Amino acid sequence: MFLFIATAKILAAPLIPAADGTSWRYNMTEDIGKGVSIPDAKLDANGKIRLPVLYRINGTENVDGKELLKFEMHRDGVITNTDLMTVDEHAITCWARVNLDGQLVKLAPPQTMIAAPLKTGVRWDFNGQAGEVSVHQHYEVVGEEDIGVPAGKFHAFRIYGEQTSPSRMTIDRWFATGVGIVKDVTAMRAADGDLLQRISLELAEAPKITARPEVKFDALPKQLSVSIAKEQFGNPVTTLSSNTPEIYARWQGQRLRKGARIKAAWIAENIGEDFPRGYKVDEVSATAESPTAHGAFTLTRPEGGWAPGDYRVEFYVDDVLVDVVKLKIVK
Repeated sequence: MFLFIATAKILAAPLIPAADGTSWRYNMTEDIGKGVSIPDAKLDANGKIRLPVLYRINGTENVDGKELLKFEMHRDGVITNTDLMTVDEHAITCWARVNLDGQLVKLAPPQTMIAAPLKTGVRWDFNGQAGEVSVHQHYEVVGEEDIGVPAGKFHAFRIYGEQTSPSRMTIDRWFATGVGIVKDVTAMRAADGDLLQRISLELAEAPKITARPEVKFDALPKQLSVSIAKEQFGNPVTTLSSNTPEIYARWQGQRLRKGARIKAAWIAENIGEDFPRGYKVDEVSATAESPTAHGAFTLTRPEGGWAPGDYRVEFYVDDVLVDVVKLKIVK
């Protein structure tokens, strides 16, 4: 009598679908911190930005001899970033990214985005370089739970991530095997802990293959958003009185390089015969610590008050003029 034992190789379920054209549609909600401004932002009644976004696989790209899947993030007609990744039963790994300006940024070592097998207590770190920037991140699977999003109800692993360099950031992520990220909440904070930006994504429908959306190449946001105000967190103005105690020249970066020099030049255009046209009243500068760095240059009222007339404030990034704000001072 013979005993036959049938054996079969158990194939692990794919972490996410990876066919060309696979798309994940999300509802995005963006909260902006105090003192942070985004140009042309359409805010709802609660002061939030709400937009549909699409994360989609658009073929592959060869980087250093390795074929990588191109995951594009489409937002309002713009590809805000492209993650170049590999997907297998062991991990989802990011090897490089293409930023908003089309620059390829390699990650050394490659960054683990999702580590398998997923189970509570699993931890991983990324301590490496994104181009020339040092990045330190820690992730942990903190549990499993059922979560409801517009796409439906999913049993997901909850992953908590924390970044300490180059800037402070926390990530709460819910990942469902075979589907992908069903919810993600990323919060970026200033060195003092104040909120700069919080972006929440909720899956709007199950992943499926779709056509690539139209890309509006002329819809890129400004590198620097600027405004003038009489209070650091007040509304922008174009006219001020001569007795205004302080004038704030505010700026908000969108895709600055780390270490970029931000400069504001205060120019008198027409303030009387004592000053020639184009007279430079003052000039100040600061260094950007992150792509979304922001700040405010403060001009204090001189003794006797501001001279009435027409002024302009020129804003520069690395000595390249990027924007000009006109200002009138009246008695």
